[in-house]
Amino acid sequence: MTELICIVCPKGCRLTVDDALRVTGHSCPRGEAYGKEEARHPVRVVTSTVRIEGGGHRRCPVKTNGKIPKGLIFEAMKTLDAVCLKAPVEIGQVAVNNVCGTGVDFITTNEISGTQEFFVPC
Repeated sequence: MTELICIVCPKGCRLTVDDALRVTGHSCPRGEAYGKEEARHPVRVVTSTVRIEGGGHRRCPVKTNGKIPKGLIFEAMKTLDAVCLKAPVEIGQVAVNNVCGTGVDFITTNEISGTQEFFVPC
């Protein structure tokens, strides 16, 4: 038996999912679907930052453009340690392609211009 707090809506229902994937405690159909999926195959969108050089900031925010298995999050984060982007960076630019073989990419979520002001090399 698995106990979860639903994150689909602001209610935060306390769900219980048994071995037969029967969900109790949900107040809407989305909660039931979330409970089943979370018990069967938990996935997450991952957000983080990567180093950047040649811009006005030291870090550039990134996120996965899809969900990856929860068990691969730490491995996915390790791939970001070796990434150093070069400014300028556009929103939606791919920072890491095919994260951990999932077919999901890390993409940039902010535009960073190519100014040399405050430049700190990677």
